[in-house]
Amino acid sequence: DVDLVESGGGLVQPGGSLRLSCVASGYVNCVAWFRQAPGKEREGVATISGGGLETYSSSVKGRFVITQLMDRGVRYLDMNNLKPEDTGMYRCAARRSLYCNTNGVFDYWGQGTQVTVST
Repeated sequence: DVDLVESGGGLVQPGGSLRLSCVASGYVNCVAWFRQAPGKEREGVATISGGGLETYSSSVKGRFVITQLMDRGVRYLDMNNLKPEDTGMYRCAARRSLYCNTNGVFDYWGQGTQVTVST
């Protein structure tokens, strides 16, 4: 009933920028971006609620911005001043709950888009 499709990843130099997109079909309220580097646990990056409230991890706050175009079912993650430690597989996730942070269960997941920050 819900499908999430990410795009926009790629190879970028340190200090560069990328925009990731997550297109959602079906009803969701809370949308989050997660990332996972090889050999490491998945970590939450950012969330946006149906009302437009945002949260960010301390490591990306001030560099990343999450936005949404709800009538198009699209959420974006604008990543600026990228660092090598930002490298990972980025996935968007969603749940119908209005309680929106990176804790708890997300019921729907995209397949992921790879971001590599390297010279």
